[in-house]
Amino acid sequence: MEKQLVQRMVFHGSAMILLGLLAGFPFALVLTGDMMGEARAWRMAHLEGLLNGMLVIAAGAVLARVVLEASTKKLLVWSLIGMGYANLAASVTAAVFGVRGLTPGMPLSNFVVYGLFMAAVVGVLLAMGLMMYGTRGGVGEGDGPQGVSERGGPSKQGG
Repeated sequence: MEKQLVQRMVFHGSAMILLGLLAGFPFALVLTGDMMGEARAWRMAHLEGLLNGMLVIAAGAVLARVVLEASTKKLLVWSLIGMGYANLAASVTAAVFGVRGLTPGMPLSNFVVYGLFMAAVVGVLLAMGLMMYGTRGGVGEGDGPQGVSERGGPSKQGG
């Protein structure tokens, strides 16, 4: 199951990066004056996809080192994936409609952006809390999950 979770993290992280790259096109058009919009907002949309995607992939790379029950690990993974898409959707929506979503208020698009950002905040706080909980105390030589030593190679016990 863990291999499947890591594959999903790499897939969704890559999709977020691709979407972030695509958000770079309107950013460039705004910078050149070929499209109306806020450069700051499109820069954020562009970077949200790139950075959130990298975070999801990086977390997938260390998932084997996180010691949690299978269901809790699944919650961690989906919290990160949901956080990434929520941040990306919020920032693109904010750029398209010219809102910031910093507080709940009119117009409706601002409420949507605010809600997406709040969902992302909950997701990342939950995921990072679980990540910290699952890595507390460190892993000693040969005590890692499935025979992985602290240096990442096979342990003396696990072969």
